[in-house]
Amino acid sequence: MWPEFLGPAGRLEARLDEPAVTPDHIRAVVVFAHPHPQYGGTMHTKVVYQAAKALARIGCAVLRFNFRGVGASQGSYDNGVGESDDFRAALDFMHARYPSKHIWTGGFSFGAWIALTVGTGDPRVSTLIGIAPPVATHNFGVVSASTKPKFFIQGERDEICPLKQMQTFYARCEEPKELVVIDAADHLFDGKTSEVGDAIEDLLSDWSG
Repeated sequence: MWPEFLGPAGRLEARLDEPAVTPDHIRAVVVFAHPHPQYGGTMHTKVVYQAAKALARIGCAVLRFNFRGVGASQGSYDNGVGESDDFRAALDFMHARYPSKHIWTGGFSFGAWIALTVGTGDPRVSTLIGIAPPVATHNFGVVSASTKPKFFIQGERDEICPLKQMQTFYARCEEPKELVVIDAADHLFDGKTSEVGDAIEDLLSDWSG
């Protein structure tokens, strides 16, 4: 399904993956954010695609969308401020569509920064999922202090956020939390994107938060 919804800067292009179950049996709804718009990130980025499909396989309805100025989405890049507002609009869209379901937020790289920081502050959001979060270059302080459940997936050879810095950040994070490290994977998980999907299923297939 290819819905459009309104963000503060205009229409936002989106893709909604729904599981093959009745609406009553949807486990949770997820809003998933893509990598940095100025470095080629879109809702079609391979890791975003694999994450969305994995979440749908475990029973979630997943909305991925293009931030302002990406693809057919209106507006222009806004240094994370407007993108955070876009993400809030996506949360509103999913909450209106599935008002009784748990909401999870997730993202990859820059998208993880947006999804986790916005999700931390939104009382509707129960679970946070960060893939290769750029903790070396962006402020994740509110995320580390949050007691919401946090699930992280990291590449062993991530050149943007080295594993050692991710481990330092993870040690500061409040419980509950889990971290999966994918062997020999770089920041984009080149050649290993299917392993990201596998990790999501392993982490969250039995999760009910």
